[in-house]
Amino acid sequence: MGERTSYTPGTFSWVDVTTTDQEGAKAFYTGLFGWDATDNPVGDGVYYTMMSVGGKNVAAVSPQPQQQRDAGVPPVWNSYITVESADESLARAKELGATIHADAFDVMDVGRMGVVQDPQGVYFLLWEPKAHIGASLVNAPGALCWNELATPDVEASSRFYSDLFGWTLEPMEGMEMPYSIIKTAAGASNGGIRGLMPEEPPNWLVYIGTDDIEQAAARVEELGGSKIAGPFPIGPGQIAVVRDPQGGVFALYAGEYDE
Repeated sequence: MGERTSYTPGTFSWVDVTTTDQEGAKAFYTGLFGWDATDNPVGDGVYYTMMSVGGKNVAAVSPQPQQQRDAGVPPVWNSYITVESADESLARAKELGATIHADAFDVMDVGRMGVVQDPQGVYFLLWEPKAHIGASLVNAPGALCWNELATPDVEASSRFYSDLFGWTLEPMEGMEMPYSIIKTAAGASNGGIRGLMPEEPPNWLVYIGTDDIEQAAARVEELGGSKIAGPFPIGPGQIAVVRDPQGGVFALYAGEYDE
């Protein structure tokens, strides 16, 4: 079980889902993972709902910004990467060909962040921690355990993220589709990069752990969600890709966990 009090820069450290129905999403995810929900006011009638397991924060549910609703953007799970300086990392991302959708801004006293769209069109967020380090529990049932990039240009994406975060990519043997494991500058496994599946948009896919993949996938459907793929075996475990009732796509994983 991976309890955390800090993250090395270049590490995935937090995830949240921005959704069109916050109350519906809260009911779905608490029913699926047994999460405890705590609403934190962040504006007039607006709440950022922290989700926890055993008192340890693992993710959040947030209302979708009106601009995204107006544009018809579906609910989405967002991946945050820890950096030493959000301002400097945003500037570097722009130099490397990314589009900056939100310049660095302070989130009260908890951190500083920015929103990036990589050169292949995939969004991710930078997180400069202050009071909030990110998830205090990862790599466990009910917690973030993997982040996976699906990209139309694996080579270009690998260069971009390696130049931005100091990642190295290690090919994973025995895979039908070429798959590379992301290693941080500190040498820790930090997710994966692969090509696109048919009709799949470029995206960062969030994986959340579970004890029983078959049971969890069935529970998704009982709660009004749907299965997209799986469950099926992969590497040291099993995965399934699912969609919540509001349309947010994420993956389930059951198997061995990194510390």
